Amino acid sequence: MNEQRITLQKIISASKRIVFFGGAGVSTESGIPDFRSSNGIYNQKYQYAPETVVSHSFFLQKTELFYDFYKKHMMFLDSKPNPAHLTLARLEKKGKLTAVITQNIDGLHQRAGSENVLELHGSIYRNYCMNCQQFYSAADVKKASGIPRCSCGGIIKPDVVLYEEGLDNATIQKSIAAIQAADTLIIGGTSLLVYPAAGFVDYFSGKQLIVINKEETAKKVSADLFIRDAIGTVFKELDRL
Repeated sequence: MNEQRITLQKIISASKRIVFFGGAGVSTESGIPDFRSSNGIYNQKYQYAPETVVSHSFFLQKTELFYDFYKKHMMFLDSKPNPAHLTLARLEKKGKLTAVITQNIDGLHQRAGSENVLELHGSIYRNYCMNCQQFYSAADVKKASGIPRCSCGGIIKPDVVLYEEGLDNATIQKSIAAIQAADTLIIGGTSLLVYPAAGFVDYFSGKQLIVINKEETAKKVSADLFIRDAIGTVFKELDRL
């Protein structure tokens, strides 16, 4: 284990209120593509730009095309948690980690065993009829032909935050409160490019700010430790925690 890993392990061991703030890079090692890397979803060629397809207006106007894209490129129901998810769940069970704040919609933190997960952009596992609010599972949506519809005839909409939609205010407030109360903030697998989520890190005033990411973050932060690597790779070396 190199010097940076040793430093990370020492910080985690000394911390009592860790908050983790993560993005798409946390799940790439589970086989889920990210958005903005060279091989990411936003850099592939489609009939419509992905940013357009996953917008509120496109969902309403071209619902079937939205679901064609969404089911293929954003619903990975067979993916499994990787060492990053598993290590965070273990830290929570040890009483060291107080919250996971994620921009991901894949539910892998919960599948790994984390309980206090704040999903800024929603989840593919929650789906509701726009007419009667009946709940539907991700499997219901995935297996539906064309536009998923409720038994009442209404269109089913995933509980994910699309472009042109705002974040849930209660989730925002809980995330900010968790960051403000943290003694250590670990930012991992995110470029800190998407706002308002990226701005939440400004509320941190604790002791140690750690960034684990394969590339420099778009938003400049004063990190006490920056590890330029895949977060799953880094956390796999901390399995002894």
